[in-house]
Amino acid sequence: MKLCVLSGGTGTPKLIQGLKKVVNEEDLSIIVNTGEDTFVGDLYLSPDVDTVLYTLSDQINEEKWYGVKDDTYITHELIKKYHNKEQKSFNEELWIGDKDRALKYHKTHYINKGYKLSEIINLERNLFNIKANVYPMTNNNNVKTKILIKENNNNDNYKKILIEFHDFWIKRKGQCEVLDIFYENSNYSKSPSEVINCINNCDGIIIGPSNPITSIGPILAIEDIKHNIINSKKPLIVVSPIVGNNVVSGPAGKFLKAKGYDVNWKGLYKYYYDLGLKIDLLILDNNDKPKNNNNSNNIYLNNTQIIYTNTIMKNMDDKVNLANIIINFIKSKK
Repeated sequence: MKLCVLSGGTGTPKLIQGLKKVVNEEDLSIIVNTGEDTFVGDLYLSPDVDTVLYTLSDQINEEKWYGVKDDTYITHELIKKYHNKEQKSFNEELWIGDKDRALKYHKTHYINKGYKLSEIINLERNLFNIKANVYPMTNNNNVKTKILIKENNNNDNYKKILIEFHDFWIKRKGQCEVLDIFYENSNYSKSPSEVINCINNCDGIIIGPSNPITSIGPILAIEDIKHNIINSKKPLIVVSPIVGNNVVSGPAGKFLKAKGYDVNWKGLYKYYYDLGLKIDLLILDNNDKPKNNNNSNNIYLNNTQIIYTNTIMKNMDDKVNLANIIINFIKSKK
């Protein structure tokens, strides 16, 4: 069974671990968000791509869902020591481990030599003996997720500024009022041909429980990806990253509100619906199950079937259980 998964850097990688246990790894194809790619100093960062690569190669730091487990931070500590506070030109606010840095230097080296990101990822798949396919949503490094925020929002004379996601989440710790989110240059970008082949030749398309606005939204902002998913006759499964009125992790709630959607599963559904997606299966957490309905398999919203289960995925059993629900649904549609 061939699966096509849309992934950000948290949430969905947990599901990928479960899927890897129940299908052949070579039948997994992951389309990864690159809207958060940026340079830190001279180092090229593709954070969501690296998280997926580390997940598939069993290297991921599962405490942070970023970087390599048991990594050291010698270089980072030295950079902090060498930092000149007056010049502000040699600094690193993001903690980057030594092993993780080596992979980022690998990307930077080949980016500077003119390689496409998809080509570099393929080199790194082979380095890590990964059998699954991993594709960037686009090879255009200028597609950026930008956050429109209020600067000095405690002052009546605030100003609006547009910042990159890295600035919002790492430098500002997400502590600012969000007005809107944009996917800069996405209108002029295309996905690698392998991405479209993956969508058209899979048995099911899975949108994992990643941030819908800044992890999945940039992928769907690439028009040929969205067009082919909308027109695909393959089952589309969405796993919610929201439980009740709370997101499982990250700033997804703040972003949904900025886009005008409620922070609950209905807001999530409407967000994807407004993008034109026809969801066949929506998987929600047990805490969202109506108290007066014991048969979750017979709940439908429009033509979307709703199934309730444990979506938090605290251990491998949870991940495999969620993966099996998805696989069994896809099998039922054949």
